[in-house]
Amino acid sequence: MRITIDDNWTATVTGDPLHINPALDFREFRVRIATYANVEERGRFLLDTFGSQPWLWDTPDELRFDQASRELVGAEFHIAGEAADAEDSARLPATPPVHPSGLRADEAQDFRLEVTTELCRAPGDTVLTCLRDLDVLDEPLEARIGIAPDVALLIQHGTVVGWSLTDPARYLTTGFAAPDPGPPAPATRLLFTECLDLITTPLLDEVRDRVPAALDRLRAIHQTLRDQREDRHRVDALLSLIAELVEDYADRPPRRKP
Repeated sequence: MRITIDDNWTATVTGDPLHINPALDFREFRVRIATYANVEERGRFLLDTFGSQPWLWDTPDELRFDQASRELVGAEFHIAGEAADAEDSARLPATPPVHPSGLRADEAQDFRLEVTTELCRAPGDTVLTCLRDLDVLDEPLEARIGIAPDVALLIQHGTVVGWSLTDPARYLTTGFAAPDPGPPAPATRLLFTECLDLITTPLLDEVRDRVPAALDRLRAIHQTLRDQREDRHRVDALLSLIAELVEDYADRPPRRKP
């Protein structure tokens, strides 16, 4: 199967997916599938591969391919910042099932992979799906290509129209740190949903506007995260962003208008 990623840039579906667990950097709100562990290693990785990558102020999603074999070797996706309505999320088709596969670029040249604009949250946030736009929901999907554990590209009319991450709470982390290999605690899953409720809905605008009820909810989530003793690696990943929001909006007095 040949798929289109950017206009006329194509890749062919091959046999083996990446055997790299994804990492959900909650503070940066992105999913990374790569083996580099710091900024220097990431820089070398980008120099040694080709594909879609950030450039100056341009930050598209990333698919990176080996220069020699043209096989997919890494990816990084931005999670859309605002969640779709529950009614639209419910329209996301359950079929076809994920088919684990790799990708081989048809040509060794760079391209640009646009970031998605719509986030669909499954009940309990068991799956996060990011779509190019909501028009994708008007027609069936052609394929789900599992490029890495729990990560799939969504294909419609031969074109990549989105991606999904199954069991996102399992892969919570920050920066370049690897996720905890054990399963997340049930309390962590609930807190993950609470945090997503805060940052992907209009509630975040209320926090920024310092609406008292929204700030109370932010402080309550912050305190619960600080108090949880188990699963600290994942909880600290959630806390990295929530604590920043508390500092910026709940702790600081609002600026006086001139």
